[in-house]
Amino acid sequence: MDKELIRKMVQRCFVQYRHDGSLPFGEVEFNEIYRKIVDQKNAEPDADLHDLINDAVYEFLAT
Repeated sequence: MDKELIRKMVQRCFVQYRHDGSLPFGEVEFNEIYRKIVDQKNAEPDADLHDLINDAVYEFLAT
């Protein structure tokens, strides 16, 4: 999966949760979120990418 596309989609998702356009964490945390998204997509190829990203961002914010 294109990592930069996922980064932009994650940024847009954070905006929905009232964050500004920047990611509220560093590269290490983004890589963890990215890895979760990719792993879920590989486990469930038919899953909607937007849903996977929303789930990963929500999980990040809730912990």
